[in-house]
This record gives sequence, structure tokens and C-alpha cells, in this order.
Amino acid sequence: MIPIPAAFSSSYAQARVKFLEAAATDGLRIESFNHPLPGRDGEQLAMDIALDGSPDAERLLIVSSACHGVEGYCGSGVQVFALRDDEWRAKARDAGVAVLYIHALNPYGFSHVRRVTQENVDLNRNFHDFSQPLPVNEAYRQVHALLLPETWPPDDANRAAVQSYIETKGLGAWQAAISSGQYEYPDGLFFGGTAPTWSHQTLRQVLAKYASRASDIAWIDLHTGLGPNGVGEPIYAGADDADTVARARRWWGEHVTSIYDGTSTSPLLRGLMWNAIYDAAPNARYTGIAMEYGTVPVPEVMDALRGDHWLAQHPEAPAELAAQIKARLMAAFCTDTDAWKGQIISQARQAMFQAVDGMAGAGDPAAA
Repeated sequence: MIPIPAAFSSSYAQARVKFLEAAATDGLRIESFNHPLPGRDGEQLAMDIALDGSPDAERLLIVSSACHGVEGYCGSGVQVFALRDDEWRAKARDAGVAVLYIHALNPYGFSHVRRVTQENVDLNRNFHDFSQPLPVNEAYRQVHALLLPETWPPDDANRAAVQSYIETKGLGAWQAAISSGQYEYPDGLFFGGTAPTWSHQTLRQVLAKYASRASDIAWIDLHTGLGPNGVGEPIYAGADDADTVARARRWWGEHVTSIYDGTSTSPLLRGLMWNAIYDAAPNARYTGIAMEYGTVPVPEVMDALRGDHWLAQHPEAPAELAAQIKARLMAAFCTDTDAWKGQIISQARQAMFQAVDGMAGAGDPAAA
């Protein structure tokens, strides 16, 4: 086990080295899927895979990071710490659970300090059957122009218009209009895309190769940006099925929330990533959560994202302003304190132990 702060990194390149070194220490199976574009500093980008356990294990726990690139600063720290945690690794091994670590689902966003992929796509809104009509987000149509003003910071008129919307319809409606996903504005926020992204296609390759033989699959996908600072909200991540939701709550506790019953801080979303597991392993029992760690209040998160999207459209922006926008975005998705990092690791570690116990049927009278 290493000191908790040492598991975290200040850049994607550093995080990747730490992850690969931790995985290589005990000879874990490693595979890298190289990204076609370079990183912010010219480094190689990749979705890296480390498998701790047998490729033929019936029980598989997936732990993934950086679905939303900049959130990888948190998720990578959890993965690196877990790979150096002998007690955790023995726990999974003794229960016959193989652990598949997927490092940097969206390495482009991780490296460039963006939430989106190189296509400006929110990866967790991109898992659709694109041969079918895409959802229409009427509420987003009303706010798109407000979200991306001509100047940054926004002028008084823009701020007043945003405040008027929130006062009239509520903060929850503002959040839902923006974050539930939209498929009409390629330059906009939470754009779900019109075709599978590189990260989408690559993840499907990974799951087909590493998850298709398992009969029991759990998935913990690591996120940040919603909820009280340092508090991890386990959000059910699966199909709208009462039995599976109930199983998730037996494993991880009754505080597991759901976008389907209104208990989550997240609104109802579309095109979610976990859809891919049903295609990769259609006969497996699947149980998953997104572990969502709080940072700053939702309005600050949204404004940080607005600024970053504005910057992407204005590369001519002064260097000082660009640096301020990126620093604000980092603060919205990663609290750079030892106390916050300690809370992250503690809760993630508990969730992983609970997943192994759940798969093994420990204390679960309804275990299959």
C-alpha cells in the first residue's frame, strides 16, 4: 500500500505512468489501445487495461476511470491505489473475482483537461443505436444560446438571463436541461454525438475481449462533480429493472440512488455507457454503479463547463484567461487536498469490497 496522495497525479501523462507501473509490478496482464491523437504535451494517449485475475474467471469486477476526461484525476488515483493495495487484491483473489481496470476511457479529455472527447462528445451520452432516431431535448434548445455567450466571463445581460431562468423554472430544471444530453448542437454542452466516438468503439472492443466470458459482472465507474464535497454517491448504473436495483442496494447499501426513481442528484440521462455491457455479455448477471464524488455546488460546475466550452471555441483567448478557465474546471472536478483524496479512496475501497462480497453472495439471501 502506498500513501494516498501518492496515488494521485497532476497530469494525464503522470497518471498513466503510475497506473502502468502499478499494474506491471506484479506482472498483471496489460493491454493498451492507442488513441489516434496526441495529448496536450504531445504524449501518447491510450485506453489502458490491466487485468488482475484469470481471463476465464466467471466473476468479473470492472473499475473504470475518466469517462469524462478531467474526472480521471480522481478515478486514476483510485485505480493506482487499488493496484498497490495487497489486502484488497487478496480479497478479490480469494473470492474468485477478477478485476478489470480500465484506465482513461476518454484519454483525450483527461490529457487536455476537458470533460468531452476529441469530438466534443459526452461519452456517457454516446451509447445509442445510431440507426434509430436520436432523442430530442426541447429544454436544451431554450438554453443553448445562454450557455455559450459571445464573451467570457459572461456580461451582465447573460448572467441576468441565466438567473431569470433558474428563478423561474428552478435549479433542477436548469441542470436537467443542460446535462441530460442533446444531439442537435455539436458545439454545445453534453452533446451525445451522431455516431460512436473512438472511446465508445474502443470500450466495446475491451468489453468483448475481457467481459464476454464472465457470467457475473459488477462495474464501478468513477465520476466527480455532483453532490457535497468529498461524498461519494453510488448511483445505480443499469437498466430500469427493479430486481437489479434491489440487488445493487443489497450490495452497496440502501443509499444507492437511481435516476429512475428521482433519488439521484443526477437527472434522467440518455445514451449511458453501461448499455454496452448488455451487448458484450448478454447472458451475464450484471450489477453496476457510478460512484459520483462531490466537489463544488452544481451552478459552479455548470459555469466551469460553460467556460471550457467557450474556450474551445475561442483558441485566441488570452493565455491568462485560458489558464483561469482551466484552473476553474479542474477545481470543479477534483478537490486538490489530502483530505478529499482520503475520502475518495476510503469510499471507493469500501465499494469494491462490497462488490466482491455481493458477487460471492455474502450476507445476501437473494443471491443467485
